[in-house]
Amino acid sequence: MEASDQERLRKEVDEVLHGKGKQPQGPELFKQNDYSNVRHVIGVVSGKGGVGKSLVCGVLAVELARRGARVGVLDADITGPSIPKMLGLSGARARGVDELIVPVRTKGGIEVMSANLVLEHETDPVIWRGPVVAGAIKQFWEDCAWGELDYLLVDMPPGTGDVPLTVFQSLPVDGIVIVSSPQDLVQMVVGKAVNMANMMQVPVLGLVENMAYVECPDCGRKIYPFGPSRLKETAEAFDIEALGQLPIDPRIAESCDRGTFEDELPAGTLSEAVDTVVSVAEFVDALRGGQEG
Repeated sequence: MEASDQERLRKEVDEVLHGKGKQPQGPELFKQNDYSNVRHVIGVVSGKGGVGKSLVCGVLAVELARRGARVGVLDADITGPSIPKMLGLSGARARGVDELIVPVRTKGGIEVMSANLVLEHETDPVIWRGPVVAGAIKQFWEDCAWGELDYLLVDMPPGTGDVPLTVFQSLPVDGIVIVSSPQDLVQMVVGKAVNMANMMQVPVLGLVENMAYVECPDCGRKIYPFGPSRLKETAEAFDIEALGQLPIDPRIAESCDRGTFEDELPAGTLSEAVDTVVSVAEFVDALRGGQEG
């Protein structure tokens, strides 16, 4: 390759990585059916796996429902779904009515759609290529009778692959919450999620740090097994809001395994993150009202 060609290619890659080049043209927005009226879509994402993204999604869903909101969860982590078991739906199955899928409702009233709710056995692997997985997301949006929802939370798989791209391009996402953990590589992986959202013109609501500390059961002192918190530092580095921390809590982990998460989640968990989601929704509603007026 000639030096001039190498330089041109380098500039093109640099422009795409920094959002300066031509934005990728995605498909049209997926359409809602006549049995769905979803007012706000909030994505929960992470730059890598193992940071507790589904846990944060579950916290937001439960706390919003406790405040009286009508809430649904679209489990877009097709190959690694964990939302149904966490919310007490292990073994449950979605049903079909008049060519539509009816999500399964939790005891607390949260509507849930997940790949595990349509598999014969919840331990069956989902061995699908990217386009098929993206098609499942479309079906979970267009062919599900979600009913009246104030918030639909989308629990996305880690990284910046096909599913986040599909969700960002094809669902009316009002914003995303990014989940991280206090590790040395956290700024790099958070940066990938932030930059993808910026390229897709999706607002970043802020950052939640999971597994931030362990609280001593005897004296209440906070112990930082992964080193000091990097929440504030990372949020400032990318000019986003710090939305709170979650500790390593065996009781919460056990409640997820038992399916009693809705009942046992301490009240007020991640209140700042929940407040932010509500505030953004109110802002979007006001904006829509002004446009209609």
